[in-house]
Amino acid sequence: MTNELKGKVNYSVNSNIAILEVDNPPVNPLSSGVRAGLAEFIEKANSDESVKGVILTGAGRSFIAGADISEFGKSFDGPDLNTALRAIEFSKKPVLAAINGTALGGGLETALVCNYRMGTNKAIVGLPEVNLGLLPGAGGTQRLPRLVGPSQSLKMMLSGTPLSAKKALEQGILDAISENSLIDDAIAFLQDKIDLSDHPKVRDKNEKLLEARGSENVLAEAKALAAKTRRGQFAPGQIIACVEAAINEDDFDVGLKKESDYFLECLMNPQREAMIHIFFGERAASKIADIPKDTPLMPINTAGIVGSGTMGGGIAMNLANAGIPVLILDQDEENLERGMGVIEKNYQMMVDRGRMSQDQKDIVMGLITPTLSYDDLADVDMVVEAVYENLELKEEIFKTLDSVTKDSAILASNTSGLDIDALAASTNRPGKVVGTHFFSPANVMRLLEVVRGKDSSDETMATVMSLGKKIGKAAVVSLNAPGFIGNRMLAGYTYQANMLLLEGALPSQVDNALESFGMSMGPFRMLDLVGLDLGWRARKLANIETPLANKISDELCERDRFGQKNSKGFYNYSEGSRAPNPAPENEEIYKEISTKNNIQRREISDQEIVDRCILALVNEGARILEEGVAQRSGDMDIVYINGYGFPIWRGGPMFYANQLGLEEIIKKMDIFSDLDKEFWKPAPLLQKLADQSATFGEAPAVEDRAELLSFKVTNMGGV
Repeated sequence: MTNELKGKVNYSVNSNIAILEVDNPPVNPLSSGVRAGLAEFIEKANSDESVKGVILTGAGRSFIAGADISEFGKSFDGPDLNTALRAIEFSKKPVLAAINGTALGGGLETALVCNYRMGTNKAIVGLPEVNLGLLPGAGGTQRLPRLVGPSQSLKMMLSGTPLSAKKALEQGILDAISENSLIDDAIAFLQDKIDLSDHPKVRDKNEKLLEARGSENVLAEAKALAAKTRRGQFAPGQIIACVEAAINEDDFDVGLKKESDYFLECLMNPQREAMIHIFFGERAASKIADIPKDTPLMPINTAGIVGSGTMGGGIAMNLANAGIPVLILDQDEENLERGMGVIEKNYQMMVDRGRMSQDQKDIVMGLITPTLSYDDLADVDMVVEAVYENLELKEEIFKTLDSVTKDSAILASNTSGLDIDALAASTNRPGKVVGTHFFSPANVMRLLEVVRGKDSSDETMATVMSLGKKIGKAAVVSLNAPGFIGNRMLAGYTYQANMLLLEGALPSQVDNALESFGMSMGPFRMLDLVGLDLGWRARKLANIETPLANKISDELCERDRFGQKNSKGFYNYSEGSRAPNPAPENEEIYKEISTKNNIQRREISDQEIVDRCILALVNEGARILEEGVAQRSGDMDIVYINGYGFPIWRGGPMFYANQLGLEEIIKKMDIFSDLDKEFWKPAPLLQKLADQSATFGEAPAVEDRAELLSFKVTNMGGV
């Protein structure tokens, strides 16, 4: 089956130089029509005796952003990418890549088959395929090591992080940077090269590979990096194997064939589909279904933060990093000084690690101004309240902000579960009130839950979602419901972990099973990190009887075991270390609590641990989707991957459930219902989709905004 060609290449001649312009808006991917155009016009330029050289560039603000992912698995008329690139590489006339913007993935691979490369000072180059569960499959693993050396190329490909034009020039990827008109400079550059008898091909540059041949250090370092940063992922090992072939094979085309074989293995691996699901899922999550695309955005040129603690400081850094001046307010001068000191320390750490220059640090620190007075927030465009979770305190702060800030200012609360509508009701601008649930540490974690109150205006929501993108967050909309999306799902996950502990598992077994599944941190390590005493103290203060699932953690607190904060919780901790050590002294406590509650401890398999914890997420996710608290199932996957350490290569809990099969989910839950019939009652939507052999992606959308916002929210409170 063939499909209509997508995209095109424009051909023109300037003096004796042919200019091939990729025209496939908005980012010029290597779609079928582009590949066909490249092959056709390289041949045309080579057949024209008046043409002495070729410039390849992109229309608009992008050179070539990469492959067209939407074409994967489909067949098209015309050449494949490798055929088109081979035509460029063996052009009889010199070819210069004039990189006018992003050259990522297949875009950089296209540039690497050209004889020369020039970029603007805003050009960006990189091979980010690993983020999609793939490897560079058009010669990138063979050509990039020849330019920058195998060690640097592996770092680029395993991280997926692009380079600026300046760094690309230093590394040898670019031959020159244009400071003026890119095409004029490219023509001048190429005119100087036309009369050379031979033009360099990257495939022939073997010096840096020969230097690495016979040494295991480069590959060993790469494997260690992959194990640390890409745990559980398939593609990194294949990338390393490709570079190993580049180092050891004398014949370039043999290495290219191995790359092709390894690429096919990645393409067929289920991780690829999961990671591409997340790639598109993030883009879908940024769109609010019932808000028009042309909704006007408020300019956020200045911002205020209330609270200079860990969260307030991290949020201030996010804004300053995006070039937005921030006033950070705390009415306790000592707290304010401490908070500013932490911000400065965080930036200095980045300087020390080479991730920021001293000049850049000075610029961002200059954008953060401490203040003790609410009056200083009078002219900011947005304020984010970031104090501890106490509704009455937050309501008082919102009343004050409402009186001191200009009427157009957005008032946001960084809360993990408090009632946004209650905060809005304490102001005279409910349409300007929104929840912005940042995750700790806010300057590192990518997730941002944007909580939509019943009165939050379209303009407010669209503006905050746009701001989320500007500050580099994966922003997801949640309705104002208990726990929003992430913490509501987390409740069942941690409940099952605690019940497994009561029934016979140990913390290390539960954590190891879930970390082997791919979770970045097991539930008991997470609880120790957060602090066991938070829930314990809250229950004691409210005179609430300890729930069954919390009886072990509360007993640990009674014995002065609070977690990492005092070096003993479910695990023991050495001074200055976060590494968990066994706590065998706790095992008698576990047995004692189980016996007191008439629970017979038993052997529990790792598979049961994984199934019970993960399916708890899935079942609650189905309820969230059915109620319209989340717009789409993929949004919950974005939440869990970016905020809760779910493995990206599994695609998120809802995607994982689809892959496992919803009928299989129901079968497993039916078995577990013997333990707890009420907990394992399937969500109606889950049961309905399973009966239809459908997936969460096929769930009917809750289209009516009035229906969504009339969803009755009860028992609002911190989660």
